[in-house]
Amino acid sequence: MLGAPLLSACAGVQQSLTGPFGSSGSSTEPAAAPQQGTALGTGKVRVGLILPLSASGNAGVAAQSMKHAAELALAEFQNPDIQLLVKDDGGSPQGAQQGAQQAIDEGAEIILGPLFAQSVPAAAQPARARNVPLIAFSTDSSVAGRGVYLLSFLPESDVNRIVDYAGSIGKRSFAALLPENAYGNVVEGAFKQAVSRRRGRIVAFEKYGADRNGPARTIAQALASADTLMLADDGEALAGIAEALAASGADLSRVQLIGTGLWDNPRVFGSQPLQGGLYAAPDPSGFRAFAGRYRAKFGQEPVRTATLAYDAVALVAALARTQGARFTADVLTNPSGFAGIDGLFRFRSDGSNERGLAVMRVASGGSQPVAGSPKSFGA
Repeated sequence: MLGAPLLSACAGVQQSLTGPFGSSGSSTEPAAAPQQGTALGTGKVRVGLILPLSASGNAGVAAQSMKHAAELALAEFQNPDIQLLVKDDGGSPQGAQQGAQQAIDEGAEIILGPLFAQSVPAAAQPARARNVPLIAFSTDSSVAGRGVYLLSFLPESDVNRIVDYAGSIGKRSFAALLPENAYGNVVEGAFKQAVSRRRGRIVAFEKYGADRNGPARTIAQALASADTLMLADDGEALAGIAEALAASGADLSRVQLIGTGLWDNPRVFGSQPLQGGLYAAPDPSGFRAFAGRYRAKFGQEPVRTATLAYDAVALVAALARTQGARFTADVLTNPSGFAGIDGLFRFRSDGSNERGLAVMRVASGGSQPVAGSPKSFGA
């Protein structure tokens, strides 16, 4: 069996389902005509890599950075016996399907990508038809499934880690104030399951849309019977929610604030009401080291999603060293998992993943580690 020490580096990204690429991680930019594919490396094991390289805006920027990260992984891995067949999907499902089909026709044994949730089912169609596994980069767990795995930071992992940590320090009564969007819906389901699993109780639960003040007042009134408050939004919105709660009379200093990896944001660190809050995220030291090596090679900063591509390539390079059934479901879902840039990860049989995350505390100068990421997945 392949154990956690298999990889020297692997990673993912915490990205809102309504994040920089639009709802469910899909592109808000018009799709461009896909470019001609290229190949990286000269190994015998062929691997498809599907990215929106010609898409405009943030999508294209992220894709180019992820391609660089894939090149870095090839350069750093010792004599990898793989060849990356890089396909540009132009940011569209049609492009992703074409790219996957081309890579498979050229002998790809596994597909890495695409990036957007809307493109994953399209790429999975030809992959499943030929029994070729696909490791996608979307944060939308609804697109995972038979033969389709997600190498990304899923909100569910953040919620499970931070609720478990809160329970371990004696917290039992939970309230939550979440956004009324796709990300908030995923967090809601995970939060309710995690609290129940820890035998805690939810004393108040509200969601907000354009109107934050009404739900904030309701939660503020309920905090007298709660010892923990879950908030899950990005930096600017989160700071606004904290201010709305304070304006509604909530004494946030008497409850433990908890959140997800979206809290890892300078706007959050500068918000006075959020000081002392705890959130789950990868240990930042891994990305800092990766970013330093990336800068040295390419002379620019990597996007945060770049570690997804690095880790995917490092993973398949390591598995390519085994003989025979290297990319089977049994190998990919090894319960020991793999060690990566941002800590441990393992794929579940349903295609989702589990991450070994650290717990960080909000402070004015940035984040401070409170509990480290696990060194192995416990029994």
